Amino acid sequence: MRLLISDANILIDMEAGALMETLFRLPMQFGIPDLLYYEEIEEGSPGLEQMGLQIMEVSGDFVKYAALLPGQYNPTLPAKNGAKPSHNDYLALALAKQESCTLLTGDANLRIVAIKESVTVMGTIGLLCAMVENQLLTVDEALKALHKMKEGKRRLPWPDAEKMLEALR
Repeated sequence: MRLLISDANILIDMEAGALMETLFRLPMQFGIPDLLYYEEIEEGSPGLEQMGLQIMEVSGDFVKYAALLPGQYNPTLPAKNGAKPSHNDYLALALAKQESCTLLTGDANLRIVAIKESVTVMGTIGLLCAMVENQLLTVDEALKALHKMKEGKRRLPWPDAEKMLEALR
């Protein structure tokens, strides 16, 4: 089964869209760096381990790799894309690289770094499409979840998301 490593914002999007249970019904495995989980997710979303989220350790070499990325990339990342990736964001990227798998992120600047580091990236819209393609949601249900995310003040390219979902009808 395909492993995907998530940053915090993907899980927050799923929660805002009331899709957490549906996420873990996808034919994929989901992992997250242990530090990111304990610092940013566990308190607000307990029980994700029981749903299937794998809390994973980033090895020493990849922790060092993550620590080097801000100096290498942050000065060049565009401010229009929002905040620079945090240490925990870079740990998610490092874990994806360590495990040779896809990084789940909606963070535009982290996407830029991941692509430059040859890590495949997928976001919330891709997960919504996968839920429809795997018949876990209808297009209408996916659009309703997207609307909940918008009401929850999540940041997504709304017209693009709607267009991609509508194309699945």
